[in-house]
Amino acid sequence: MLLDTRSTRAVQVPTANYDPYETVELGKTGIKTTLLCMGTGINGSNRQSDLIRTGYDRGVELVREAYNRGVRMFDSGDIYGTHGVMYDALKTYPREDYVLISKIWFRRGALPEAERPNTEMVVARFLRELHTDYIDGVQLHCVETGSWNTELSDHMTALDKLKQRGVIRSHGVSCHSLAAMETAVNEAWVDTIHVRINAYGSHMDDSVEKVEPVVKQLHQAGKGVIAMKVLGQGAFVENESQKENSFRYVLQLGAVNVLSIGINKSGDIVDTESCIRKVGKLG
Repeated sequence: MLLDTRSTRAVQVPTANYDPYETVELGKTGIKTTLLCMGTGINGSNRQSDLIRTGYDRGVELVREAYNRGVRMFDSGDIYGTHGVMYDALKTYPREDYVLISKIWFRRGALPEAERPNTEMVVARFLRELHTDYIDGVQLHCVETGSWNTELSDHMTALDKLKQRGVIRSHGVSCHSLAAMETAVNEAWVDTIHVRINAYGSHMDDSVEKVEPVVKQLHQAGKGVIAMKVLGQGAFVENESQKENSFRYVLQLGAVNVLSIGINKSGDIVDTESCIRKVGKLG
């Protein structure tokens, strides 16, 4: 895939240390976790993702490898089919030591309709699949319209009730349009938000120049900002210069709390870890 270098944001010489395993706060949620989060949904749909396709046992090994290296946040979603893998990988570790995020697929298709009758029942199923009493964050997956907070108000109300009961610790959205991100800035209900951001505009919701100020507004509003597509959905994962530039750009924004990076093969964790360290003084 060719990248439009006109959308590339120049970055300055790093002025901070970047440790992938440093403890960060996820906005105003009170949740503390690591800068680096393991994403499990590369090419995810119909309860399949690259992590699942690599083989169940191998998927368990990769999640466990990430934990053992220091990752303390794990990002999933109903359509990825990775809840069971996460449970089997993490079941021997203290539950309070790691953060689980998952997402509700509210659209038709991609999941059996009978399995998602309403938000409360879906989250109850998540709890069973993850074998946990609580989930650190549940988001509405792939919101696209600028009026999502009206269209999805029933889901929002249900998630807020679950938060009040302590079943979930935070709620929010995973955005797939600039308009949806802009709405989230002033929506008090949003605790956490996944945003698509990298230095090249690859697989983002608009150009870097348009997305960057909105991400900064989200941060200023106290949202827990989770960066996804930092490597352009793999568009420049094999290009060391572009990869380092994108990590450096996103980190130096000063507006991202967590980097959610998809991991689906051996070496991905080590490679990501070393790249994050390299773009700062720890390299």
